[in-house]
Amino acid sequence: MKKRRLLSNAELAAFLNQTAMVIKAGITPSEGMEILKEDTLSSEGRELLEMISHSCSCGKHFSEALSDTGVFPEYIINLVILGEESGNLDEVLTALADYYDREDDISEGVRSAFAYPLIMIGMMVVIIVILISKVLPIFKQVFAQLGTKMSPFAEKLLGIGDALSNSAVIVTIVLIVLVAAFFLMFKVPSLNKKIRMLLAKFPLTKDFYYNIAAGRFASGMFLSLQSGMDTFKSLDMITELVENENMINKIKIVREEIMNRSTMPEALSKANVFSNLYTKMISVGYRSGTSDTVMKSISERYEKATYKQLQKLLSIIEPTLVIVLSVIVGIILLSVLLPLMGIMSSIG
Repeated sequence: MKKRRLLSNAELAAFLNQTAMVIKAGITPSEGMEILKEDTLSSEGRELLEMISHSCSCGKHFSEALSDTGVFPEYIINLVILGEESGNLDEVLTALADYYDREDDISEGVRSAFAYPLIMIGMMVVIIVILISKVLPIFKQVFAQLGTKMSPFAEKLLGIGDALSNSAVIVTIVLIVLVAAFFLMFKVPSLNKKIRMLLAKFPLTKDFYYNIAAGRFASGMFLSLQSGMDTFKSLDMITELVENENMINKIKIVREEIMNRSTMPEALSKANVFSNLYTKMISVGYRSGTSDTVMKSISERYEKATYKQLQKLLSIIEPTLVIVLSVIVGIILLSVLLPLMGIMSSIG
């Protein structure tokens, strides 16, 4: 089979959720993939399920079959192995499905948060271009008929409008390239990852992306603890999930502290991974043997906090862009209307 791209969060969530239901029903992975294949419309999806089914039929474990496809993250493969060894594969798959479902929701929210202001900026550009290339020439004719000239500022804007009109093809191509670059930014995983890393360092979005990383850390620890994974192996795997340099450095500190005989709550506290409240919750959970439940609760809280931050960001961006557009349009119109009103009043 030809080399495939890694599955998206939405695709992973759908596959894991369906497979979990199949396993819970007592159906073998090989038979389950055949059942899922019947309801799959895309040829690529059917080919993938056929490959997994064939590998399982040949005596390979389900985790090995997933690994052979090359489209599943290493994190999923390792947890599936633990699920097979512990006999709770269906629970592991369900937990993974929930995790990737949340990841997809967050990704959609981030895309929406970026798409809206970019659409607004695009509308602003179009309105301004129309004003200076189509409306201002009409005012120039009016001023010429009255035997006077437009203000220097309006004349400069008119010159820009003439340049845009003469370069309409180039401007159109540039706009198309910018729109294509925007969609490419979210479609190409490597480019998307680099942009997220940059935004994670940007002052205005740094806290937002840290909260996403903290939520991923808590979700990853919940899955690892529930599956019975070794602590050091869990930390190594979660390092690949968080995609945040600040969080990665803190995970390294946690690892070092545990090697120095600190407990997990003590290590998390020294690394300052979570807030004091969450750290105390983990400490209580550690003593009572419910660390996995506490980690799940913390991940859900971070998810809610992320959505609130997104909504707050949008509530700030929307009126700001409207105000900026109103001010720019107002300045352009006033640059011609005020002199024209002065001329009309002197004539009157």
